[in-house]
Amino acid sequence: MPERGAEPARSIRLGGGQGFYGDTPRAVEGLINSRVDYLCLEALAELTLAILQKDRAKDESLGYTRDLPRYLSAAMPAILDGRTKVITNAGGINPRAAAHAAIATAKQLGVSGLKIATVLGDDLMGRLPAVQAATGSALANVETGAAFETMGGDALFFSAYIGAFPIAEALAQGADIVITGRVADAALFLGPLIYEFGWARDDWDRLAAGILVGHLLECSGQVAGGNFSGEWWTIPEPWKLPYPIAEVTADGTAVITKPADSGGRVDVDTVRHQLLYEVHDPAAYLSPDVVADFTSARITDLGDDRVEIRDVRGLPATESYKALLAYPAGWAGETRIAFAWPDAPEKAKALTAILMKRVEMAGLTVDEWKVELWGVNALGGDTVPATDAEPPEVVARVAWRCADQKTAALVGRELVPLALSAPPAGMTGIGRGGAGATELLGIWPTLVDKALVDPGVSVTTEEI
Repeated sequence: MPERGAEPARSIRLGGGQGFYGDTPRAVEGLINSRVDYLCLEALAELTLAILQKDRAKDESLGYTRDLPRYLSAAMPAILDGRTKVITNAGGINPRAAAHAAIATAKQLGVSGLKIATVLGDDLMGRLPAVQAATGSALANVETGAAFETMGGDALFFSAYIGAFPIAEALAQGADIVITGRVADAALFLGPLIYEFGWARDDWDRLAAGILVGHLLECSGQVAGGNFSGEWWTIPEPWKLPYPIAEVTADGTAVITKPADSGGRVDVDTVRHQLLYEVHDPAAYLSPDVVADFTSARITDLGDDRVEIRDVRGLPATESYKALLAYPAGWAGETRIAFAWPDAPEKAKALTAILMKRVEMAGLTVDEWKVELWGVNALGGDTVPATDAEPPEVVARVAWRCADQKTAALVGRELVPLALSAPPAGMTGIGRGGAGATELLGIWPTLVDKALVDPGVSVTTEEI
């Protein structure tokens, strides 16, 4: 605490306004009204990159999250007033196209005098042969150790998870909106703290504190009670769950809170729930800029939906970036069919066996089947005890993977006749049976030496 009569420490207010592509922009208003200095929009996941690749394959002008204009429209009055700046990774695998969309949005709103910065360099696709040649790297899968060449397919995109310092550079250039591609999620929040407080590249403790803040805010409503695995029924007014705010001072101390007069709750339990979300080793959380020790954090409930985080410790960053490659992985079809009592599980199993036999008789090749019986074994293994009791209903989810689109679609057609030729009574809903097949993309996580990536990272700024 500052001494009596001393000026309070300056704090920067960060708002976590988005947790995924397709999230709601309605939360932006509450954050803007709470006067956040930076509105950070985290739009990407590994799955999202695959979705964006499908978009770009159909139209080269796509490859970014197309809800970006909605978010910018909601935030534009505050941006123009100088009350907030927007930082987003909505650029996906085509940040230039996202910048063009942002410029078009501003022009549609009659806006001028706005600076939009684009962070480039995470896209390694054009440098894939050079990256492999420079190190003799097989781009080994970090989970299996297998070489990427063993997949036998062409790469569709190759993106590195770069860090927060290019975002800080964009802000130093006067950007009002910063658009990136595949930066690490928490880097969106660390970037403005580096810029505001002048944190150095080797200031490991403060960088770790910023990464922890970013991790807490990156999943929108979760730190305020969303997806809460504790006493979830006690979360107030979950229908108007807020998105979070962090008040951060120069030493890395942060207070996690939420907009006033909103639902949800911020307390030690909701904070530590999010702190451990998607974390493999809380003592060594790897990010591009620092290795953060989340176990070092002191967490104090201040009451009134305010939780303080302080004393976070960090270690030097690794010499490599995480990167993702995507490759063609075939085509999939899927159906879901509900069966009623009696003998619901047996009916579901029988129908699955009949479908597989019909597919075999039709001469169709299925590379992989996936069968789940919801209510029996779908989520946590066998969930029905071996007793006389049986579930009143079961939903069979059957999915298949084939080498080509036509075969995957024909497999689904073999299900249609079973509407009247299946096990007795109680079968409802063919679901996606007979629907078009879906293209699959495989995701390949690997590591790339930073020295091969950093020279290609740049920031471009355009004024409208």
